[in-house]
Formats: sequence, C-alpha cells, structure tokens
Amino acid sequence: MKKNMGKFDRLLRILVALAIAVLYFINVISGTLAIVLGVLAIIFVITSFISFCPLYSPFRISTRGKE
Repeated sequence: MKKNMGKFDRLLRILVALAIAVLYFINVISGTLAIVLGVLAIIFVITSFISFCPLYSPFRISTRGKE
C-alpha cells in the first residue's frame, strides 16, 4: 500500500470530517443523512491517518507531489 495523499489532501479531509461532526452535534443533520455522512467522515479520517486513498489507486492519482 503506497501512500498517495499529500498534506493538503489529508488536512482537507480532516476538516470536512470535523465539519460533519459539528453539524451532527448541533442537530443540523439527522437520520439517514447523518448516518451516511458519519460513515463518510470516518472513512475520511482513516484514509487521512494512513495517507492512502483506495479510490486514487485505480486512476493512478497521487497528491503527494515529488518524493
């Protein structure tokens, strides 16, 4: 599993996950939408910490820049 996410991409995913969490806790989103967005937020956090996005691999996308 080769890392394919740069710092900006990881930071952006963490910020989106935090925004989803805030929207949930202030009761802006609820029900099925909250569940779907919550799962997406968890996936964003996990992929940010491991610096690997499985959806980037088939398309050979990398946001890491020059190594």
